[in-house]
Amino acid sequence: MTLLTALVNPPAGSARRHVLGDRLAAGALVTLAVIVMLAVAAPLVTPHADQGRGATNIEDKLLEPSLAHPFGTDALGRDVLARVLFGARTALVSGLAIVLIGVVAGTLLGATAGYVGGWLDEAIMRVTDVFLAFPPLLLAMTVAVVLQPSLENAILAISLTWWPWYARIARGQAISLRERHYVKAARGIGVSHPVIVLRHVLPNVMTPVWVQATLDLGAAILTVSALGFVGLGVPQPTADWGAMISEGRIYVQTGHWWVPTFPGVALFVTIMAFNLAGDAVHMATSPRGRAMQDA
Repeated sequence: MTLLTALVNPPAGSARRHVLGDRLAAGALVTLAVIVMLAVAAPLVTPHADQGRGATNIEDKLLEPSLAHPFGTDALGRDVLARVLFGARTALVSGLAIVLIGVVAGTLLGATAGYVGGWLDEAIMRVTDVFLAFPPLLLAMTVAVVLQPSLENAILAISLTWWPWYARIARGQAISLRERHYVKAARGIGVSHPVIVLRHVLPNVMTPVWVQATLDLGAAILTVSALGFVGLGVPQPTADWGAMISEGRIYVQTGHWWVPTFPGVALFVTIMAFNLAGDAVHMATSPRGRAMQDA
């Protein structure tokens, strides 16, 4: 079977076949692909790329949607479509970075705790419990207040609230893996514990971790937008959907509905697409979910 055939027509029973067989999931993946392409090609898609980056044009402020400005303009005369496209870059980069940092830090700590056990397991899990005791958004807001506003600091602030979930998943998997015969055999021939964790434990805990990561991408983007909405996220003039909604909500009362509406729709569609894709991946990798789909 060629690679192209495998991609277009995956083998029966494969996770990819289950995902592509779900119309909602397939639609979500297409939507995400379009969003990613528009974000990457934002300077080419819109003739107002400078306004997407933050340049103002007061003479054209609060113009209604038209052929020249399909999404209208905001209070500073910036093309809303350009701002939405450049805001997609901020949302996707921050969401992926938050989940990736959470996966790397949480999985490494959780797998180490579950494999080693003892006092190290207790210490790591008690630190994890401390982070889990705080509401994620509140903790992220607290860290964001302490740090200087920037995209990097917003990602760091939210990442501190994200890794404990992956640590718990990885720990649970590692506890069962440490008693497997191949792990005991590796210990018996003198393989060091760090090598066992990296070569034998981590690769076998990644499946549930990646499934959780796909489910978390939408939530991470929403959290970034929430920080931007309250003024603790990405500073101006960088485009951010949450900040755009916050700044534009006051203009709804004056009839300029398009200012917050289009970034809000973009945020909703992106999160919905990630959630549907994540649910499909979860169903496809879960034996119970695959049995339900095959029934």
